[in-house]
Amino acid sequence: MKQLFDGVYEKNGTLLTLNARPGQRAYTEKLVNVGNKEYREWIPSKSKLGAAIKNGLKTFPFTRASAVLYLGSSTGTTPSHISDIVTDGTVFCVEFAERVMREFLHLAEQRKNLVPILADARKPQDYAWVGSVDVVYEDVAQPDLVEIGIRNAERFLKDGGCLMVAIKSQSIDVTEKPGVTYKACERKLRDAGYKVVETIILEPYEKDHAMIVARK
Repeated sequence: MKQLFDGVYEKNGTLLTLNARPGQRAYTEKLVNVGNKEYREWIPSKSKLGAAIKNGLKTFPFTRASAVLYLGSSTGTTPSHISDIVTDGTVFCVEFAERVMREFLHLAEQRKNLVPILADARKPQDYAWVGSVDVVYEDVAQPDLVEIGIRNAERFLKDGGCLMVAIKSQSIDVTEKPGVTYKACERKLRDAGYKVVETIILEPYEKDHAMIVARK
């Protein structure tokens, strides 16, 4: 088994995280025993961060003690894997949809480092109590998703911290080619004072998606 990043492993082409809740799944992933430890399969077609890792992501800012603000946590697939990694940290998970949040709450009850926040990511003042974080991770399918990410990063992200934005090009402009949309998103980040570190195309796992990694 090969270690790719802190807390992220690969065995026979399968991404894995060490299961912080042995015996429990968070979605449809397989549980894999290696030695006397249990790992969870990280399915890239169900997680944009997993897809980015499979496609060669080099910047991985999550560590054991990281504080993470996750915008658009949905039912918690990707947050569950980040939860496995930041065992001594906290993942503040913002979700706007009440129905989705109800499902996420079951996961948060099992994983105490996941903090559910029912709120609109466009209004970071509503969860100002979160404080400073090492990573702002955004997966919000909205036309102004880059502006939302910047707004949150300006309020919460530590200097030198990392902003990761999952871009769904069709949510921004259905008439434009994805590559053009990604470049426009990069420009917005640079214009706001961020250094774009890398952009990873997420196909074939996610059609017309990319992950942009920027530093404050």
